[in-house]
Amino acid sequence: MSAVVLNGNVSFWYRQTGFPERRPPLDGDLTTDVCVVGAGFTGLWTAYYLKRAAPELDITVVEREFAGFGASGRNAGWLSSKIAGSPATYAERRGREAVLALQREMVRTVDEVIAVAEAEGIEADIVRSGYLTIAHGAAQLPRLRAMYEQARHWGTADLAWLSAPEVTERLRLDGALAGYHNPHCARVHPAKLVRGLAEAVAARGVRILESTPVTALAPGRVSTPFGTIRADRIVRATEGFTSALEGERRTWLPMNSSMIVTEPLPDRLWQRLGWEGQELLSDATHAYTYGQRTPDGRIAIGGRGVPYRFGSRTDRAGQTSADTVRALRRILTSLFPDTAEIAIDHAWSGVLAVPRDWCASIDFDPATGMGFAGGYVGHGVAATHLAGRTLCDLLLGRSTELTALPWVGHRTRKWEPEPLRWLGVHGMYAAYRAADRSEAAGRTTTSPIALLADRISGR
Repeated sequence: MSAVVLNGNVSFWYRQTGFPERRPPLDGDLTTDVCVVGAGFTGLWTAYYLKRAAPELDITVVEREFAGFGASGRNAGWLSSKIAGSPATYAERRGREAVLALQREMVRTVDEVIAVAEAEGIEADIVRSGYLTIAHGAAQLPRLRAMYEQARHWGTADLAWLSAPEVTERLRLDGALAGYHNPHCARVHPAKLVRGLAEAVAARGVRILESTPVTALAPGRVSTPFGTIRADRIVRATEGFTSALEGERRTWLPMNSSMIVTEPLPDRLWQRLGWEGQELLSDATHAYTYGQRTPDGRIAIGGRGVPYRFGSRTDRAGQTSADTVRALRRILTSLFPDTAEIAIDHAWSGVLAVPRDWCASIDFDPATGMGFAGGYVGHGVAATHLAGRTLCDLLLGRSTELTALPWVGHRTRKWEPEPLRWLGVHGMYAAYRAADRSEAAGRTTTSPIALLADRISGR
């Protein structure tokens, strides 16, 4: 049962919705007040709030493919209040209170995205279910407890620690020893949300140019093969595809993340598994695993797969290697042995942006008119919304609670040149996988191999 019905083709989510009809590309030189490069969640939320706050502005969003082509239309559907980065790293520079403020805003952001979807009539299969993080091996238990305590320390006080029987009441996982539930998360259908947002942005009068690659950015100028866009204010919102821009090769590392989704499970199997609360799911393994129960009764499971391509190259079609599909299949059946005979309907991949210190950042320089946001390390569905609202304030010259958050103006060094970059990332994930295999074989404490990987990663 290892065959995959469809591999790549952007994502399963677009298989469900169909691809949107492309908007026209740039046709000659253009002058606009604000140019946003990238029509994913960051760019669209920035345009949405900016147009709402200043309707008189002429705003243009330019996109190489179609709105939502990248991570915004391929992710696991976690609208999560998780901070996109290390709270401890932010606190080193700005203090604990600043991090607590960021966490409060992330919690509010989950509510705000849901409210906007309702107000704009965006039907995105949203269920505010929270997420479960579980330990299913002895070595994972102390890490799970540390994750729980860290989350509480950094401002999420209303977590619920769950014993093994309490986990089973929610979801019958093989070997679950404990878990915790964070209520500040919702399941969403990524493609439906980003398509609906793009339509809402266009309806407000924002110009969206698709099929228009951007080759270089400079103060006042966005270069494309079809003409030059001139704007007083320019926002780079290219996330995992940032490395393709001139001068940005080592700014953020484009990390690949892959997913598989099963065929719909029969009712008899869902009766055995439970999962009636439709919580999002993650675990305490080193090589991060995440998943959801889809609205049409499937299980979607994701992980890193082939984490990085030499030279910061990015795959565009989303095709996933056979080895990655098999690895994700093993994770699925290890968690849910009853799915061993269930077919895998679709596999796909996408890229997310990883800064060298694994912390997202936002900035705008009024002197040059250049701004950016990104580096969400896989936690971008909600973080992009808060980033867009923050960029709106920055572009309008406002000093607000959002512009005082610790990721605004955050700086990190560039990634190492090749081949050090490739060797480091592949070595890191090889070590994490080796550590997970050692622990799955019966090791009861965290593998020292994982500690080495933590040092390589710089997390």
